[in-house]
Amino acid sequence: MRKRLFITGSMLRSREAAFKAAIAKSLEEHVWPLLISNQIRPVIYEVFPASQAAQAHELMEEGSHKGKIVLSF
Repeated sequence: MRKRLFITGSMLRSREAAFKAAIAKSLEEHVWPLLISNQIRPVIYEVFPASQAAQAHELMEEGSHKGKIVLSF
C-alpha cells in the first residue's frame, strides 16, 4: 500500500497574503510539533557534503531515489 502513496504540493504565488498566513499558522500549530516530537520524519535517501553537489544533482536527475537528497555544509 505504501507504493501507492502520493504526496502533492502546489504553488501559492497567486493566493492572497492572508491565505498564505493562515496556512503558515496551521503548519506551525499542527505539523511542526509532529516533526519536533519525531512522530513524523522526512525520508532522507542520501546526504552529500556541499563539495559533492554535482554528484547529488546527478543522482536527483536519475530519478531512482526515494526520499530527499540533502546537502550538508
